[in-house]
Amino acid sequence: MASDLAPARSERLLRRATYASVTTAAILILAKFVAWALTGSVSVLASLVDSLMDLGASAVNLIAVRYSLAPPDAEHRFGHGKAESLAGLAQATFIAGSAVFLIFEAVDRLLHPRALTDIGVGIAVMVFSIVVTVVLLAVQRHVIRLTGSTAIRADALHYGTDLATGVSVIVALVLAQAFGWNGLDGWFAIAIAVYIVVSAWQIGRDAFQMLLDRELPDDQRVRIESLALAHPDVLGVHDLRTRQSGRLPIIQLHLEIDAGRPLADAHRIAKEVEVSILQAFPHADVTIHQDPVEKGGAGIPQRPEPRAQNDQS
Repeated sequence: MASDLAPARSERLLRRATYASVTTAAILILAKFVAWALTGSVSVLASLVDSLMDLGASAVNLIAVRYSLAPPDAEHRFGHGKAESLAGLAQATFIAGSAVFLIFEAVDRLLHPRALTDIGVGIAVMVFSIVVTVVLLAVQRHVIRLTGSTAIRADALHYGTDLATGVSVIVALVLAQAFGWNGLDGWFAIAIAVYIVVSAWQIGRDAFQMLLDRELPDDQRVRIESLALAHPDVLGVHDLRTRQSGRLPIIQLHLEIDAGRPLADAHRIAKEVEVSILQAFPHADVTIHQDPVEKGGAGIPQRPEPRAQNDQS
């Protein structure tokens, strides 16, 4: 659903969210590096590498969001919103790469186990990282709710995996401290890596679909068509096409209007339909074509919806 937030406030929220993400990643890297240096835990190292990837992804996100906020120009008539999707693909690449590295490190630790040290410090640092991540996620969720940003949603998804990572690391350290089960450290690192791969797939899939101009969700398409048909002078709707460019919904449709109406009257009807759609989808880019039909006739046959092809893929 499109956000009805004023563009200026939306931009401020997006910038603050990206700055908060980069700052949080830098703080966590420092804390986790200290914990890894003291404990030698490969699961702590897994969390550290994850935070390093977070910093790289968040930096890319910051640049992409700044670019996406640039207004439309002569060469980019629909704006620069798809930069957010490109950032999502970059994040997926970063995250998948970190998972591969972690698997190699975990396997090496399983083949060459060693005792962990200063486990209490490691646990304290991981608890601190969880608290900081929860605060960041609260900020990101607030921004996502108000702006619907794809880039911030992708950022929040991989920071959400940090929570699971942090809890897993704490469990591994507690078990090592309480029962001397140091071997679990490597297995927890592998589990974290698998979870990271799944997160990377989700982020990359969503970004890829947006770059391919996937239709808006079915419930939103149904609502758009219903809004158009609610006008008493609209006889039908066909060729509804939608897509999302960053935070900008792009909506195109054909209205069937009585052929006996003057052109100015048909234009007025189309404008009133556009206004009703914009009330439900503020800041959307709406294009309406007016098709004259004989009132009471069969109307214009509708073309096959491209949505059906998407569903087969």
